[in-house]
Amino acid sequence: MSEKTLYERLGGYDAISAVVNNLLPRLQSDELLGRFWQNRGDDGIAREKQLLIDYLANSAGGPLYYTGRDMVITHTGMGITEADWDVFLAHLKATLEAFSLPETEFNDTVGFVSSLKEEILV
Repeated sequence: MSEKTLYERLGGYDAISAVVNNLLPRLQSDELLGRFWQNRGDDGIAREKQLLIDYLANSAGGPLYYTGRDMVITHTGMGITEADWDVFLAHLKATLEAFSLPETEFNDTVGFVSSLKEEILV
């Protein structure tokens, strides 16, 4: 029997969607990070949210197909700093803690997101 994917261990689409729906408002209302969503329309934010769900679900081994751009293209020119990254990671961890994720899944999720740092801080 094969080992379950991270997607399955997290609880699938609904669980990943719930995490994104918790995380994104935290990021948008953050004093430092909120600037990335200023002057964005509701439709654009909804699209971004769906792309994030699709990306995370696909990357975690789920059946979703991600149709967005890669992380470098998406984040180039945004001016994301090391301080922004640290605040983002703190919000991610707080979100995962709010869902009482088991330690292995918590660490695997944070590890995966952390592996994207060089692609996001461009």
